[in-house]
Amino acid sequence: MATVTQSDDVRRDPRRWWALGALVASMLTLGFDTTILNVALPTMAGELGATTGQQQWMADAYVIVFAALMLPAGLLGDRFGRRRMLIVGLGIFLAGSVAGALAGDVTWVIAARTVMGVGAALVTPLALSVLPSLFGPDERTKAVGVISAASSLGLPLGPIIGGWLLNHFWWGSVFLVNIPMAAIGIAACVFLLPETKDPASPRVDTISTAFTAAGLGALIYAIIEAPSRGWGDPLIVGMLIGSAILLASLVLRERRMERPMLDMTLLSHRGFLFSSIAATLVMFVLSGLLFVLPQYLQAVLGNDALGTGVRLLPMMGGLIVAARAAQPLVGRFGSRAVVCAGLVVLAFAAILGSRTTVDSGYGFTALWLSITGFGFGFSIVPAMDGALGALPRDRAGSGAGLLMTMRQVGAAIGIALLGSLLASTFRDRLDVTGLPAKAADTAGESVVAAHIVAQKADSTDLISSANSAYVHGMGLVLLVCGVAALVTALLSAAFLPNTPAAPAKEEEAEEDPATAGSIALADAGQ
Repeated sequence: MATVTQSDDVRRDPRRWWALGALVASMLTLGFDTTILNVALPTMAGELGATTGQQQWMADAYVIVFAALMLPAGLLGDRFGRRRMLIVGLGIFLAGSVAGALAGDVTWVIAARTVMGVGAALVTPLALSVLPSLFGPDERTKAVGVISAASSLGLPLGPIIGGWLLNHFWWGSVFLVNIPMAAIGIAACVFLLPETKDPASPRVDTISTAFTAAGLGALIYAIIEAPSRGWGDPLIVGMLIGSAILLASLVLRERRMERPMLDMTLLSHRGFLFSSIAATLVMFVLSGLLFVLPQYLQAVLGNDALGTGVRLLPMMGGLIVAARAAQPLVGRFGSRAVVCAGLVVLAFAAILGSRTTVDSGYGFTALWLSITGFGFGFSIVPAMDGALGALPRDRAGSGAGLLMTMRQVGAAIGIALLGSLLASTFRDRLDVTGLPAKAADTAGESVVAAHIVAQKADSTDLISSANSAYVHGMGLVLLVCGVAALVTALLSAAFLPNTPAAPAKEEEAEEDPATAGSIALADAGQ
């Protein structure tokens, strides 16, 4: 509950729409940041000499911090002022973007992405939390829908903007594009947003936050480094054991607290548990695919960065169309049927995509990408809505935070696990016969590195081997995605409650299923 009571005059202030526009700009930046990076990774790998593992860290450093700090960020805004912490978050994101643009090596890029993750963790929950201070109940649903739709728009815009920037400027320009939009958001917060806070909110538990970040970091490190070091390596084993201890300690600590930051008891609600599992596994698949696809489109098929971004549009388009169409189907057939159907479609698309060969061409890829997008859209929105709808009214906030955290963890593990599977398969199947040892090691780091080595050695055989090895590895990744989607569909069919969409009451407009659907779609891009 805000300590400042907002008057009707403030809610009718015409500046509120300008403030909303600035928040839209901020959320749009976050929305396309991830997809911009996916398109930029092949170029950055060539310019910086990044291995597949380092590319995974460039993507995962952001996601891990984002997941670990989401809950404490929201609590900081409640206690110390949502506008203040939103400004701080935008400032941190801006600083990380500047650092990323100026970075000269992989380590600095990873560090910059980590800083950007801190800023994004503050911006994402607080951008929506300030809307009640600007809009009354009669306008709030429209405002939330606008800001969520803007985030959704980032999904297709990211690849196109990123590709255009990479074609005309250096790779660091994909970070610079964030700066003016973040600056606009900061200025609007300073001049247009009223301050609200809730001093009675639970305190930020620094120990639980540390357990979350360290536990996830250790787990992701082990998964990413295991293909090169070996799963039996003492460091990898130690990281896995340490991660298990840290995450178990987190669960035990949170269960003992009177007002936990991460309310694990919510998982006892069947609808919330299995809807959350479905949404998390969908994000696992989505994040893994967005990591492996750009390298295939750019390195194997030979498209430039802009061409790569444009060729991702069939999946993005299918996702957006299906997400908008999901709610009417839920109202007619129930959430369980729609989620299961979406997961089956997703499994079919992934298994179809696993049949891709070096000579398949883009037409076949566009086909299964479109089907993939439909599968994502029809599964993620009802799953998210089902999870939020299963929560008790007085625990909606903590439940939404737990759901967002689980989804981000699924995304991080998807990038790490599927990326590692791709890296190990590529390295094992790459034919480096006749290459010096150092060149062979470099070629095995990624398909981009293999192409660079092949060009220097003037070896068409190495290019052919690299393309074949990468496509084989991508096929295995897609097969794993298909199996994961099928298993999730079976679990959903067996355990997911079949909840129909309920029409929202006027006084509860902020809980309208359509609005929740737009939020779910927006969050899918995070």
